[in-house]
Amino acid sequence: MGAFRKFLANSSGSAGAELALILPFVLILILGTLEGGHYMYLEHKVAKGVRDGARYAARLAFSNYDCASNTISSAALTQIRNITRTGFPDGDNPVFGGTDNPVISGWTSGNVTAALNCATAQGGLYAATSGNAPRVRVNASVPYPALFIGSTIDPSTIRLRAVAESAVMGI
Repeated sequence: MGAFRKFLANSSGSAGAELALILPFVLILILGTLEGGHYMYLEHKVAKGVRDGARYAARLAFSNYDCASNTISSAALTQIRNITRTGFPDGDNPVFGGTDNPVISGWTSGNVTAALNCATAQGGLYAATSGNAPRVRVNASVPYPALFIGSTIDPSTIRLRAVAESAVMGI
């Protein structure tokens, strides 16, 4: 009985046991924080790209937009998609390695849509024009390139999304 009491009173190795119990939770907390920060950073990059694409579309000539059919010319649409994904109208991004390299890996042109909406002008900027107020809406839905969760959760189910709209000024 005395040996059993000595065994229970012995505290050597208790720090190692405590570490073994708490380490998985600390690792999950640290890795979860890194993954969450990475997600927010990439979400910001997508939102910034979409805003840049909408601003670029607003400054293209009116001849790129057909309000009768609510269509955007294919050349303008390609440039809008490239600006949104890479930051450059031709898609050649020297910062990220040259030809057609998006700012987020896996971001393709198919993840970016641009739509034209021509509503009847109520006044203001388009009051003196033909009556239509062209606006371009740029959407992006990009698959999330995960840091750590790819082995436990399918990252393709997580999407980075952003929308921006801008009135065409034809500058």
